[in-house]
Amino acid sequence: MATMGASNLFPSKFTGNHHQPKRFSSLEFGSRNRLVIKASSDSRKQVEIVYNLDEKLNRLADEVDMNAGLSRLALFSPCKINVFLRITSKRPDGFHDLASLFHVISFGDKIKFSLSPSKSTDRLSTNVPGIPLDERNLIIKALNLYRKKTGSDKFFWVHVDKRVPTGAGLGGGSSNAATALWAANQFSGGLATEKELQEWSGEIGSDVPFFFSNGAAYCTGRGEIVQDIPSPVPFDLPMVLIKPPEACATAEVYKRFRLDASSTVDPSTLLEKISKNGISQDVCVNDLEPPAFEVLPSLKRLKQRIIAAGRGKYDAVFMSGSGSTIVGVGSPDPPQFIYDEEDYKDVFFSEATFLTRADQQWYAEPSSANAAGSLADQSSFTA
Repeated sequence: MATMGASNLFPSKFTGNHHQPKRFSSLEFGSRNRLVIKASSDSRKQVEIVYNLDEKLNRLADEVDMNAGLSRLALFSPCKINVFLRITSKRPDGFHDLASLFHVISFGDKIKFSLSPSKSTDRLSTNVPGIPLDERNLIIKALNLYRKKTGSDKFFWVHVDKRVPTGAGLGGGSSNAATALWAANQFSGGLATEKELQEWSGEIGSDVPFFFSNGAAYCTGRGEIVQDIPSPVPFDLPMVLIKPPEACATAEVYKRFRLDASSTVDPSTLLEKISKNGISQDVCVNDLEPPAFEVLPSLKRLKQRIIAAGRGKYDAVFMSGSGSTIVGVGSPDPPQFIYDEEDYKDVFFSEATFLTRADQQWYAEPSSANAAGSLADQSSFTA
């Protein structure tokens, strides 16, 4: 921490008699961190100087930041929904090929990054229990990957204000990893291009590369082949996310998936329809819904009840990813039974809109975003 010597603290000249040496008769701390300095001379003239410590310290901090480069960064880490999700084939490596319209939405986490004095370890903290803070966390994996690829020696203190429930099918962890890669690159002066970050991020997870798109993309392969597209939906189109406390294990959902029982509609046809006519129930196909509903039968009942209770206020109701979030596009509000019935008191819900980002900039949280709630204590965060 910088220290202030007398030459920094006191002005070089005082008003009054300049020919006589000054004697400081008192130093007083006034209100609001103001230092009052009183001086007198042999001629008995006195001068009083009021010095604002806050202003001086803030100026010193700004100078340190300017000299040291970027030292702190707060970023929005948005999640995504799959407007449609087709599973097209099973691969020899055991994974499945998919074709999906991914879109970033305005609901997400907030992550604060600070440079660490350590040259050997990152430190991660979060506001909710049950989240791993070691190498199992995708943020730590992303920071390790960045150092491996670039040779950077920077380590970080990271705090995650976690709002996206885990096991939701919203890509919250993947977004955190992408956001960490972006942050590490900013701290290092842009050693990597966005294209390189996107390519590297596929080593962390299949959904991570998508977040380096502009926010709307047609994704194929395991999800890591990302084709940017202009957003086919209006940004002011509201939606509500509704997630029960139970999560759907992705591996279990895929285990129960049967290709011969899935949809046969051409995914390019779905994309074309959405681009021309917008979102409707018939285009929001998710081939993972049937196996997810086998894993969690109550999720199927929840979707059916949302459609029935909505009475047409939702343009479409569908599951995102492998679940367990049900999305209602067309209204920001959950149906009334979510509030009224005891069985749904632990359900998490949030309103959201579609979101994209500008070139060479990260996603910015809209000022009205993240109006999230629960009828209990947000216990679904630790699911």
